[in-house]
Amino acid sequence: MMKYTFKSLILTAAAMLAIMGCKSQYETLLNSNDVDAKYAAAFDFFNQKKYSKAAQLFESLSVLTNGTERDDTVQYYWGLSNYRYKDYYTAETNFTKFLENFPRSPFAEDARFLRLDCMYRSTYRYELDQTPTYACLQAIAEYMTEYPGENPHMEACRKMADDLNERLDRKAYENAKLYYRMEDYLASRVAFKNVLKDDADNIYREDILYYTAMSSYHYARLSVKEKQKERYLTFVDDYLNFIGELPESKYRRELDVMYKRAQRALGRYTGTEEELNEKEKDFARERKMMEKEESKKNETSAAKAK
Repeated sequence: MMKYTFKSLILTAAAMLAIMGCKSQYETLLNSNDVDAKYAAAFDFFNQKKYSKAAQLFESLSVLTNGTERDDTVQYYWGLSNYRYKDYYTAETNFTKFLENFPRSPFAEDARFLRLDCMYRSTYRYELDQTPTYACLQAIAEYMTEYPGENPHMEACRKMADDLNERLDRKAYENAKLYYRMEDYLASRVAFKNVLKDDADNIYREDILYYTAMSSYHYARLSVKEKQKERYLTFVDDYLNFIGELPESKYRRELDVMYKRAQRALGRYTGTEEELNEKEKDFARERKMMEKEESKKNETSAAKAK
């Protein structure tokens, strides 16, 4: 038993020495000035997908190859190694510096796209600061202008731009909706109208027009009697604007009932309260189903973001 244990210790020690020897060899190479050996080793590690070690060697090489014909290759693969290692912040810095130094390099187009991809991966969910989103959208627009036509990255750029614009649309919509949830209906209506004033093509346009009308309805309903007529007329304008643009909307039935309630308040509706209550019960059930579907979509979006 003692012999077996002693033998195991010897084998373990030998393995550790071998590992230390390999590490020492890599560190010796990293600290050497042998450009050819470093260059070959860096690409060897890169091809073996050992991107962290490759990045360190390319970084070390960048000092030695500065001003030589290998300079742009080393700096490009330094960035690409960090990109493949998923260190997108460092990779973006690498590619930015590369493009400043080598705007006409054969690697320039790919470097510009990879820089965009790094920027895209560094953007945040719609709830958070969208400054990186605006910067990335601007960079995408510049790239698509500079490299039009049969560009292999064009479709990826469009998808990134669509996703980022959707994020901005969602943020604007949700920010306005906060006032509605807080039951500050005057501020809610103003906020929703401002969203469409800034971006008429917001992908949540249907929801925004719906909440604009609902905000004016509730604002009128909760107003003092002397001001209700004027404010119900504002709702009527919002309602007519909505059905004029979206006559087949999922919100139509609900808004139709709100319109009849407004007309009743204005003395223009002859139906009974019971009829309106029954219709409200119908769309209340539909509303619950829509909210469940929306909740599932949000959960799916959150899972994809992670």
